[in-house]
Amino acid sequence: MVKILVIHGPNLNLLGKRQPKVYGKFTLKEIDSKLKKLAGKEKVSIKFLQSSHEGEIVEAIGSARNSFDALLINPAAYTHTSVAIRDAVEAVRVPTVEVHLSNIYAREEFRHTSLIAPVAYGQVCGFGIDSYLLGLRAAIKLAKSKRKSK
Repeated sequence: MVKILVIHGPNLNLLGKRQPKVYGKFTLKEIDSKLKKLAGKEKVSIKFLQSSHEGEIVEAIGSARNSFDALLINPAAYTHTSVAIRDAVEAVRVPTVEVHLSNIYAREEFRHTSLIAPVAYGQVCGFGIDSYLLGLRAAIKLAKSKRKSK
């Protein structure tokens, strides 16, 4: 069975309370529920991690190499600052899709640069919860393609 690891970065545990005009009124639990439902329809296994700790995220990515077929990651603020997360994604060579609830390119200028995008297969941003759902569909497709090529 295809296995996908979903990583939610810092402050995403505050969804629903934190800047609802930017991020929406839904919670992280609601996002995970919708992702689980889609994973079930697609007959794939899905695991979730939410952490505000860069090192924990880096360790999870490093461990994913032998356990997961693809990664779906919203690095949140680490998108723009974490060379460590970028290097982990590049090192494990697990197909990775980066997602963001908001359109990072329509926000403050410092958010316009993603350190993760150059080492990810793709990026989906600006569609709220649908960014995650579109990203999961892409990750599943990448994972299945990877399995076929083995």
